Parts: sequence; structure tokens; C-alpha cells
Amino acid sequence: MAASLHPAPAVPADPRVRTTPADGLSLDARLAAVEAAMTVRLDEAAVAHEVRTAHIDTKPVDLADVITVPLTPTLQPQPLPATPVAALLERARARMETDGWCAGALTDESGAVCLLGAIRKEAGGDRGLEADAASVVLDAIRRRFGDDVDSVPSFNDAHASGRLPVRMLGEAASMADAKGL
Repeated sequence: MAASLHPAPAVPADPRVRTTPADGLSLDARLAAVEAAMTVRLDEAAVAHEVRTAHIDTKPVDLADVITVPLTPTLQPQPLPATPVAALLERARARMETDGWCAGALTDESGAVCLLGAIRKEAGGDRGLEADAASVVLDAIRRRFGDDVDSVPSFNDAHASGRLPVRMLGEAASMADAKGL
């Protein structure tokens, strides 16, 4: 095939693209100007982002929600606390982990228990010990979540899973042990 005698049509030059500097600046000077302009634009974007997100309420992450395994492995089971209320709360925590958690009743049809249901089962009919344990649990809940928590059952029923109620039994057991109850 013979080559075409007519040259290819010239592509019109884009007026925005300059092949030679019309302003007489060197490459380094042009790069410095572009860098300065980008810095200004990034600073403006950062301020705009701060303004747009200033109303967002951020809550710190509770590490107990993230870390679910002990940091150091334990080869021996931990001994039960020596005080009666602390031991009861620790047994109630273990019962809730074993039997399962429920809301709206002390015990459901499958045998799962709420906070007070676990305490009542482990108290074995000792109403005084049961009341002391429930009081410590309420103190632990209020210490962590504020005084507007009305009762242990309302705290229990406000959750969709038993993860936090089980943890509160453990914290209450530690509090009772520290107080010598």
C-alpha cells in the first residue's frame, strides 16, 4: 500500500495546555507555585471538613468491648472471691454464661437467666445475701453508666445481648471483694 500523500490533520492544540512557558518561569518556579496553590487548597479543605464534622458526637471506644480474651494466658482457674457477696456474684456470672441471658423475665423457657435471676438461683433462698448482691450490682452499674439507671432489671432489659450484663456481674464481684462484702 502506498503512503497517503496528504498529511494527517493536525490535532487542534488545547488552549489550557502550554508546551512552553509563556510567563518565562522555570520548571522549579512553576512546581513551587503549584505546590503553594495545593497547600492552600488542602488547608481550605481541612477547615471545611472540621466545620462539617464539628457536630458529630464521638464516644471513646471501651477496650473491654474490643478485647475479649485475657492479655496473659491463665493456666489455672482463678479462685473464687473469699467474701460471700463477691462469691455469689461470681457464681451468678458463671451461671449466666452457662445457661444464657434473657430479658423480661427472671428465667425464660429455655433456662436462660437475667441479672436478678442468676443472683436468685445462686443465692439459694438467702434473701439477705441476694439483696446485698443486687445492691452491689446496681452500684457497679451506676458507677459505670451514671445515676439515671433506675434498677438492675431495667438495666438488664435495656440490652439486646447478655455481653454487658455478664461483664457487670464480674465487675460487681470485684467491687464486692474489694469492699469485703
